[in-house]
Amino acid sequence: MKTHFRRLARKRRHARVRKRIHGTAERPRLAVYRSLKHIYAQVIDDEAGHTLVAASSLDPALREHLQGLNKTQVAAEVGKLVAKRSLDAGIETIVFDRGGFPYHGRVRALAEGAREAGLKF
Repeated sequence: MKTHFRRLARKRRHARVRKRIHGTAERPRLAVYRSLKHIYAQVIDDEAGHTLVAASSLDPALREHLQGLNKTQVAAEVGKLVAKRSLDAGIETIVFDRGGFPYHGRVRALAEGAREAGLKF
């Protein structure tokens, strides 16, 4: 029962955030989702309804490199990968969507990794 309320509270927070944050073609939205084991990031154009770039801790490009890292370090690597792919696709500035999660720990590490790799928030 407690897990259900926690999940519902996150969805409510995310809905509140999404009222203000909207991705466009010029400045798409970097959406973050974290599960207990993995972290996922997508760059989304909300006007067209398309995912432009995606990366996650399950990505084959990162799988071997992530061995021995803790979850926060893994999130930073995912942030760097999504930033690299975004820059390759011609996306330099984004709007950050934390997905209803608090901005600390893995979510913050992903954002800082993306900033280090060259994305502008």
